[in-house]
Amino acid sequence: MTYPRETLNRLKWDDGKDLDDAIVWYVHRGAPGDVTSVQGSEIKTLGRGFFETGEASIPYHRITRIEYRGTVIFDKERERVA
Repeated sequence: MTYPRETLNRLKWDDGKDLDDAIVWYVHRGAPGDVTSVQGSEIKTLGRGFFETGEASIPYHRITRIEYRGTVIFDKERERVA
């Protein structure tokens, strides 16, 4: 199984990939359905236990899905990586 942090790091560092083209869905209490998303271009840092945007630090365990250029590459419910 691949974890969300590994998936995001691959998008950031692998040649031919771009973190800016990702959408990260995560648990956010108070949002409609308790889930919201952030564009990869809004991610400032990928820390050890969380990633940071300009507004918040989000723990990796809250990530439910990562989409990259329209394809789901991580889905917590299915525990799969494309």
